[in-house]
Amino acid sequence: MTSITDETLPITPRAMRDELIVFVIMALLLAIVPWTGIYPFFVMQALCFALVACAFNLLIGYGGLLSFGHAMFLGTAGYCAAHALKVWSLPPELGIVVGTAAACALAVITGYVSIRRQGIYFSMITLALSQLLYFIYLQVPFTHGEDGIQGIPQGHLFGIFDLSKSTTLYFAVLVGFLAAFLLIYRTINSPFGEVLKSIRENEQRAISLGYKTDQYKWLAFIISGTLAGFAGSLKVFVAQNASLTDVHWSMSGEIVLMTLVGGLGTVFGPVVGAFVIIAMQQYLAGFGQWVTVIQGVIFVACVLTFRRGVIGEIAHLLRRSL
Repeated sequence: MTSITDETLPITPRAMRDELIVFVIMALLLAIVPWTGIYPFFVMQALCFALVACAFNLLIGYGGLLSFGHAMFLGTAGYCAAHALKVWSLPPELGIVVGTAAACALAVITGYVSIRRQGIYFSMITLALSQLLYFIYLQVPFTHGEDGIQGIPQGHLFGIFDLSKSTTLYFAVLVGFLAAFLLIYRTINSPFGEVLKSIRENEQRAISLGYKTDQYKWLAFIISGTLAGFAGSLKVFVAQNASLTDVHWSMSGEIVLMTLVGGLGTVFGPVVGAFVIIAMQQYLAGFGQWVTVIQGVIFVACVLTFRRGVIGEIAHLLRRSL
């Protein structure tokens, strides 16, 4: 897998081996969290946002498409999953399916509209669509406006696993995150992923080779939005609410920030970036509004000193694909 750096590493069996080793280490570290004394809610929340950041990274890091509207997939899936669980009384697995399907349908429509433009025009269209949905969700009855959907039942996954138990819920979220992460990894390393990278590097040349680039970008947009929606559906069980916060443009900004801090176009960068940002929000909450200022300072410092992001710089120094 490659990263957007001045010296892009080629895809080799050694590079894929390194990435798989790091994945196994990451999975093992996450698996032992319940026995380390770390607050599980923090890790579950970070995993949900890490998945959104990875989905966003698939679009921008490998497709070269900067979206300012990924919050609409996160929030839409959350609202639909929450409504299905609380009002329709569906079991957890079907609630996740409803939320993810809603995000997929939204990605199909918004992707078809926005993918026809490039560069900053594409970014502005995604931002406009996201804000349009924000104001719709503010008015429609089923979202309950500024109050959101509260007290969402967690239920029993597949009728067996009681998600009201924190350890059970943690492993359910962890399995969902790892499965989606592997799906993204496989997508990047597939022929489809290679075409995406070629479009990112030189779209005109890809067109000259006979590729219908708009279709590839549209499909990448759909995959990215669907996976972001899957993360939003999982987040409903963690937070037990769905609110306007997840649809607001500032949430899209946080997703961009997570990806850039961790490392744009790297495999594990968005995961690290998400944990860094969520950790700051969790453990610096006592500073109130100053948390935003601290995040801004850290972001500026990363841009000035770690141009490739945390994982990007480590991968560059070690000459390894991460």
